[in-house]
Amino acid sequence: MELSAKSVILFVAVILTGLSAGLFYAWSVSVIPGTRRLLDLTYLQSMQSINRAILNPAFFLVFFGSIIFLVIASVSEFNTSKQAFGLLMVSVCTYLFGTVGVTGLGNVPLNNQLEALDLAQASTEKLADFRKYYEHTWNRWHLIRSVFAVISFISAVLAILLHHSQVCK
Repeated sequence: MELSAKSVILFVAVILTGLSAGLFYAWSVSVIPGTRRLLDLTYLQSMQSINRAILNPAFFLVFFGSIIFLVIASVSEFNTSKQAFGLLMVSVCTYLFGTVGVTGLGNVPLNNQLEALDLAQASTEKLADFRKYYEHTWNRWHLIRSVFAVISFISAVLAILLHHSQVCK
């Protein structure tokens, strides 16, 4: 069986969206519980370091590639399968607004506030107060974007199953 360009695009969209959802899930079940055990200064230093390190080509490829390929895949399904198209539109919208939007409007501004904080000059009380604010708020936004990334992934997987059943008829 020969794969069409449409099938390859949909496959890439599903893989990238799955990687993104997996990253957020793995963060939720490993990094967040681990950082809860850190002292305030160590926690804030760790988050600063992680926030700097994640801004790399591999992360950008997965994070932004997901939405790009989901959009292309949904457009290519428009005239092929209305059901697959609908599922892909759910995937596009949940990823765009619930994952990219929440990250850009929720997590990134918090990361910028943390980056602007001079940890070496802050008092113990200021570090504790900022951590309490940052950690609680950041984790809440992270949970929201994680749920939406997983919903987007599930919708994309269902779309690829529908696409496959249409192609194999």
